[in-house]
Amino acid sequence: MSTTQHSIVIVGFGGMGSYHGQLINENSRLKVAGTYDLLEERRSASAEAGYKAYSSLEEVLTDSEVEAILIATPNDVHKEIAIQALRAGKHVICEKPVALSKEEFEDMLAAADEAGRVLMVNQNRRWDEDFLIIREMYNKETIGTLFQLESRVHGANGIPGDWRHLQAQGGGMLLDWGVHLLDQLLFLIDSKVTSVSASLSFILGNEVDDGFEAVLQFENGVKAVVEVGTTNFITLPRWYVKGIEGTAIIEDWSMTGRMVTRNQESEKIEPKPIRAGVGLTKTMAPPSEGATITEALPAPSQLPSGFYDNFAAVIEGTAEPIVKNSEVLRVLNLIEAIFASAGTNQVIKDFDIYAK
Repeated sequence: MSTTQHSIVIVGFGGMGSYHGQLINENSRLKVAGTYDLLEERRSASAEAGYKAYSSLEEVLTDSEVEAILIATPNDVHKEIAIQALRAGKHVICEKPVALSKEEFEDMLAAADEAGRVLMVNQNRRWDEDFLIIREMYNKETIGTLFQLESRVHGANGIPGDWRHLQAQGGGMLLDWGVHLLDQLLFLIDSKVTSVSASLSFILGNEVDDGFEAVLQFENGVKAVVEVGTTNFITLPRWYVKGIEGTAIIEDWSMTGRMVTRNQESEKIEPKPIRAGVGLTKTMAPPSEGATITEALPAPSQLPSGFYDNFAAVIEGTAEPIVKNSEVLRVLNLIEAIFASAGTNQVIKDFDIYAK
């Protein structure tokens, strides 16, 4: 494996840009050569962090020592900056969402092809441990074939920051968090989405959504429920998944959770009626003693490498992207279908650009 480090400049040195700098410098085959930001205070922060603070984007793009840039700006300028960089001969990592529409992304892809340079999107939550545990359960059928997945992210702080409140800059929770959760599901489930129904929340009075709910039906029979909320003072589990032999739950990013599966060796005993409210029920009675087994969650599956190292290998021509641009385009297309469903209050079908 190559140990060559590749120089990269971070364009946009706010919260995400500075976080990228930390992660890259901790353990990766990329080396931060400097940063560029429009704001003077962020250029000063960059210098204080030990980076070269470029005075303009042009200065970055004309520096022959710079091999790549990482775009961590508001969403509405991703396309413009990426195309300039690609045409200047730089490879590009772009924060999500890569663009405000699939047409914008197609323009970026065309520029990358024309320039012969790599464009990759930082869909970093494919590496989240909670998701990789679900991926292990899905692929290994730990609780039998999974047929329903519920993926939620809840908070009570409203929409963060400034530009995330603005439609023109690509704000809103569907583009901010939805792009992650939808990417995880499409990466996990190798099947066409046959329908989606969705609603957006505007409880906080912003011009962009402060949350959303979407139900995806896949051709292979899997159903997925996706929800993001910023007005949830009591949160639902991060993951709740059902298989034909059991159920699993992951409460939060601390990996608190469990699996409960059918005990195949237990004698089947008819449940006894219980009092439920003012009535009786056998259907909702708990399983008889010994009928189920409670176990710890499995270890997470592993991806071939981290995102930054994968990017380095891709520009060297020694690996395939873990985040493929065809997959990113499919997520953008799904987001547009969700907006359409919410806007028309209809189920959207025949939209997926899934390709085996």
